[in-house]
Amino acid sequence: MKKTKALAGLAGVAVIAALAATFNGHATGLASAAATKTCNASVGLAAPLTGPVASIGQEQLHWAQLSLDTYNKANKTSYKMIQGDSPVVNVAASIAVARQFASNKKIAVVVGPAGSQEVQAFGPSMKGMAYLSMSATRDDLTNGKRPSFFRVVGSDDAQGLIDATYALDKLKADNIFVISDGSSYSVGLAARFVNVAHKAGATVTLDAITQQQTDFSALVDKIGSSVDLVFLPWQVASQAQTFAQQMKAKGKSAIIFGSDGVFSPSDFNQEGAYVSSFARDIHGLPGAAALIKAYETKYGKFGTFGPPTFVAMQVALSALDKACQAGAATRSTVLAQVKKTNIAKTILGRPIRFDANGDVVGASFYIYRISGGKYKLVFPT
Repeated sequence: MKKTKALAGLAGVAVIAALAATFNGHATGLASAAATKTCNASVGLAAPLTGPVASIGQEQLHWAQLSLDTYNKANKTSYKMIQGDSPVVNVAASIAVARQFASNKKIAVVVGPAGSQEVQAFGPSMKGMAYLSMSATRDDLTNGKRPSFFRVVGSDDAQGLIDATYALDKLKADNIFVISDGSSYSVGLAARFVNVAHKAGATVTLDAITQQQTDFSALVDKIGSSVDLVFLPWQVASQAQTFAQQMKAKGKSAIIFGSDGVFSPSDFNQEGAYVSSFARDIHGLPGAAALIKAYETKYGKFGTFGPPTFVAMQVALSALDKACQAGAATRSTVLAQVKKTNIAKTILGRPIRFDANGDVVGASFYIYRISGGKYKLVFPT
C-alpha cells in the first residue's frame, strides 16, 4: 500500500495552473481574490483506505490529493484535507468517521464516502454539511432523506437498465443468474437488473453471498449449462475474481458480467468478462494527458474510481472558495454553493451540475470487456 506524500515532481506551478484552467470551472477567475483572502477551512475525505478494497480507496485518496494541490497552486490558496478511513465492509467504522468529521469544526464540506451503505451511515451526522460521493450509486440515496448529499456519478437505476439491456441485446443472454453480495448497494442494483430482464422476457435466477465468503463451490454448482450470463453486482473485485476462477475450474462457460464495484484491473481480470463503470477511462480524453502524466508519475496506474474523486474534490473546493470570497465559509454557506455548482468542463468528459435531489445531471454508465488482460470500452462506442 502506498503512503500519501506531498505532490512533487510536477513541472511547476505553470503546469498546475494550466490543468486547473482546463478542468476547474472558476479557479483562474478567483486567483487574485483568493490570494488576499483564504478561509481557515478544510475538506474531509472519507474513503476505504484499508480493508478489502483498499486499492480503490488509495486511488481515490491520491486523486483527491492531486485535486487539492492543483487547486491550491492555481489559486494561491491553502485549503487542507482531513482523511477518514471508511472501509466498505465496516459500517461501524464509517459511523465513527462521520461523527469525527461532524465534531471537527475545521471541516466545512466532505468528499465521500465511497460506498452506498457508508453514505447511509454518514447521513445522521451530516445534517447541514454537504457531502459528495465519488462512487456511491444506490438509487434511494437521493430520495430526499439526505438533503445535503450529492454524487458526481450516476445511480443504479441507470446502471441496472444499461447493464441488463446490453446483456440482453448485445450478448443475447436469455437465461441469467444474478447474485447479490448482500450489501445495500448490491441488493438494489440486482433488483433493478432483474426487473429489466424479466420485463424483456428473460429467465432469471436470483441468489446471494456474503462479502466475507471465499468458497463459492455450492453456488457454482447451481449454475446450469443453459445459463448464458452471470451478473455480479458486487463491491469486492477480488471476491469476483475468486468466483470467476472457481467457475472456470468447474467448467462453467457462462459469461461473467460485473457491476461498477467489480471494476478493478488489478483485482479482477477474468478474460472475456464484462464490467460496467460509472465513469469512463479518461485516457485519451481531450485535455487529460497532462493530468494523467502528473498522476502516473507520482502514483502509478489507475482505474475509473480516481478521476470522479478529483471532480468531487473540485466541486467541494470551488464551493468552499466561493463561500469564503462571499464572506464566510460555514457549512451552510458551502452547502448553498454546492447546490449552485455548474462546472462546464471536467476530466470526466462532461459538465457537473446537480438536480434538486443531489444527482448529477446527464450521468451515464460505460461497459468494458476484458481482452488480453486489458479493459476495452464496448459501450458506448
